[in-house]
Amino acid sequence: MAKTTNETSPERSAQMARVRGRDTKPEMRVRRALHAAGLRYRLHAKGLPGRPDLIFPSRRAVVFVHGCFWHRHPDPDCKLARLPKSRLDFWLPKLEGNRARDERVKAELKRLGWKVFEVWECQIKDDDLRAVAKRIKAIRPRPTH
Repeated sequence: MAKTTNETSPERSAQMARVRGRDTKPEMRVRRALHAAGLRYRLHAKGLPGRPDLIFPSRRAVVFVHGCFWHRHPDPDCKLARLPKSRLDFWLPKLEGNRARDERVKAELKRLGWKVFEVWECQIKDDDLRAVAKRIKAIRPRPTH
């Protein structure tokens, strides 16, 4: 019997349940690299729009570590941002909704005076992470009174 487009197999359901929203391998690599560069941060602040992955309160900077597939990496050369071949009627609105939400969150954080950095899964190489660390370090900490 053929499945309808709304049904999923138990195997697929179990696979999707293992997808984590925090403490992912890419996020952990970014955290280790920034910590090694001497940067200290908070994790997943509830009080900020989008609950950024890393928060540098003294520099008013946040970092989002995005999976290329889930957040629709706009780089046309990114091989990880491909669309699935089946169930496009489900996946396209879901993934485009994620992308639209990311843009709204980024705009809101910028409106609140935060600098927003996005690190994409395909960019998590040592050179790219050193460049991110350098850019964050270049932001002068706010004076404490």
